[in-house]
Amino acid sequence: MSILITNYDALLIVGDFNFHVDNQCDQKVKEFMNLLDSFDLRQLVNQPTHKAGHTLDLVITKGLKVDIKQVIDTGLSDHFLLLFNIEIMIENTHEKHIVKKRFFDSSATLKLTNILTNQSVYSANYNSEENVNSKVERFNTKVRAAVDLVAPEKTVKKSSSIVIPWKTQRVSDLKRTCRRAERKWRKTKLTIDYEILKVKITEYNNTVRLERRCYFSKIINNNASNPRVLFSTIDHLLNPGNSKECLLSTSSKTCEAIAVFFNQKINDIRNNIVYLPNTKDPPKPQYSIINKLESFTRIDLPDLHKIISQMKPSTCALDPIPTNFFKEVSGVLIDNVLDIVNSSLDTGVFPDCLKTAVVKPLLKKNNLDPSALENYRPISNLPFLSKILEKAVIMQLNEHLNKPAILDKFQSGFRTNHSTETALVKVVNDLRVNADRGHLSVLILLDLSAAFDTIDHNILKNRLSQWVGLSGSVLNWFESYLAGRKFFVSCGNYNSKTHDILYGVPQGSILGPLLFSIYMLPLGQIISGHNVSYHSYADDTQLYLSIAPDDPKSLDSLTQCLTCISEWMNSNFLKLNKEKTEILVIGNNGYNEAIRNKLDALGLKVKSEVKSLVVTVDCNLNFKSHINKITRTAFFHLRNIAKVRPLISSKDAEKLVHAFVFSRLDYCNALLSGLPKKDINRLQLVQNAAARILTRKRKS
Repeated sequence: MSILITNYDALLIVGDFNFHVDNQCDQKVKEFMNLLDSFDLRQLVNQPTHKAGHTLDLVITKGLKVDIKQVIDTGLSDHFLLLFNIEIMIENTHEKHIVKKRFFDSSATLKLTNILTNQSVYSANYNSEENVNSKVERFNTKVRAAVDLVAPEKTVKKSSSIVIPWKTQRVSDLKRTCRRAERKWRKTKLTIDYEILKVKITEYNNTVRLERRCYFSKIINNNASNPRVLFSTIDHLLNPGNSKECLLSTSSKTCEAIAVFFNQKINDIRNNIVYLPNTKDPPKPQYSIINKLESFTRIDLPDLHKIISQMKPSTCALDPIPTNFFKEVSGVLIDNVLDIVNSSLDTGVFPDCLKTAVVKPLLKKNNLDPSALENYRPISNLPFLSKILEKAVIMQLNEHLNKPAILDKFQSGFRTNHSTETALVKVVNDLRVNADRGHLSVLILLDLSAAFDTIDHNILKNRLSQWVGLSGSVLNWFESYLAGRKFFVSCGNYNSKTHDILYGVPQGSILGPLLFSIYMLPLGQIISGHNVSYHSYADDTQLYLSIAPDDPKSLDSLTQCLTCISEWMNSNFLKLNKEKTEILVIGNNGYNEAIRNKLDALGLKVKSEVKSLVVTVDCNLNFKSHINKITRTAFFHLRNIAKVRPLISSKDAEKLVHAFVFSRLDYCNALLSGLPKKDINRLQLVQNAAARILTRKRKS
């Protein structure tokens, strides 16, 4: 099965499997259905297919839309006849649309470097006292002008049909040469012309293989540290019709409608919050009075070089130059960038022209209705220069936060030596210890509605000042950073109007997640005050309580804690979404059913499994569902890698396997320690399949 899954996108398996899948109590049936689930296969027959009244004949599919029409007793056999339809969609992929594009050839980097070297970004009468806004505008104008000389923006018709990206000019020239040689041989039928044709075809094929391998190698090497970009690029090449980009009829009017919808969604959440102004924060820690951060330290060239080299190569439409080219020519721009960064740090001013985000609406899932605006997720992109400046600030802010350990010790988000794995290991270990003591545990995963987008700027400034100890130009810098934010929606060549952002931390920013953690600092003290355990990762907060067999009333402290959390969140403009808040009851001490009923009465629905930081946690802590999910996802990626394996080197194939497969096997794998061997063997199947693809060997 592992071979079939990696070789084919769509599967149809039918036949007599000779055991009763309708008997859910049968251990073999459970294992069989679990196996199908781990390979993302669906069994569609849900009625008897045998005269004895059992379901033995199955229709199992993957990647196909199959509809069981009839199950008929023909009288010719003990087994019934199954009739089903298979829907096959053939899409028209030749639709053309207009796009604006810059074409960078192999000499573009050298040309751009020469222009920027000969034409100083800052003019001879440059004033070092010029404000940082003017410096950024001057920098963008000069660099954009240089890029226009090297690769002017052109309007082209782009077909949605499959494009061969490695078809270079040399490949096209060799193809024409082959056609000429073929026409000549067909005309003369001479042996010499036939031999010439074979030589030309061999040269053409070798060149195509080389260009194709170089193309994939460049993509893999450029994005090896960014699996998300790497996946989207490879997936687009293999499945060009699977784009999640905005599928609405694109126009400026459409973009404006999407922008208004995104903005109104946040306003509605804020307006529906029952604000409680009299709710007070817990007493602030005393260390914030002693430890102050009043001014930033200027950074030097080595620091800036390190920051730029570590940045991801994502580009914003507002950037004057694509990020990958910026990195290549950064040597001639580094002094100007350093001046901008240090000017901002010195003056406590964040440049206004770096506060605008370009928002791309992406479908949350491919199978959702593309005409419904609520099915789109806003993906914000900020200028590259903004992220450089934020990186310079976050380095110094983290150093300040770590000195007196200002951040909550149970907040694992975006901190050195903390991760999703350390957070989950702590929580799961506590749950298992409780189970070993014969206690029942209640785990609650709080869900916040658009948490990053609704926080109040004045409250955040108070946290930065009173809880973190920021003052002077540093506090001024953060006030400037938050104020005057804007965004516009971009789809294709069309943009919406620019809209103001009045709340929240900047989405797509480097500082945003850390600022959110600072905003949430009082929450830990509130939870601890009710003797409830907790752990947080950014906006994911988990509460858990151990309940002894002789003390079922201890659940009251958890419900009181939830009430206080809800009140605090309302007073801080955060919306606790009870409908999406998930609860898991772990263990069984005789009060399990009573606990469930009590939680149900409070409007809190108990589930058999929940998803915490991408890991599926079940009520038995056996992680079977999680292992199945890993296996399904891993085989999906292995199937894609198998398609490109003949086109890439072993070294590049290894990078893809590490990025897409082994990273998933390694993610939070400490949680799987001690599980039964039969469950771990499913993960071993993935490793075996990956090894066969890498070595291009068959299963012996």
